[in-house]
Amino acid sequence: MKEFTYQVKDQLGIHARPAGMLINEAKKYKSVLTIDTGAKKAELTRLMAVMALGVKCGQTVTVTAEGEDEDKAIKEIEKFFETNL
Repeated sequence: MKEFTYQVKDQLGIHARPAGMLINEAKKYKSVLTIDTGAKKAELTRLMAVMALGVKCGQTVTVTAEGEDEDKAIKEIEKFFETNL
């Protein structure tokens, strides 16, 4: 299992547009990708579950990848967060 923590910098948090892009990115990998706010957790391939987390600007989340391509998946998802969130 691989993981990283990230503090959301987007002023609107994880809102509809980047959440949709994030889900599409996560679906490229065979590994199970999850996002954890400390209070709630969701799979990154489930749009409504990610939106229900209500992640705001400044909030820190932990993203984990577990599976056969976890190294590549966590590296690319972390790059996505840095670029888009």
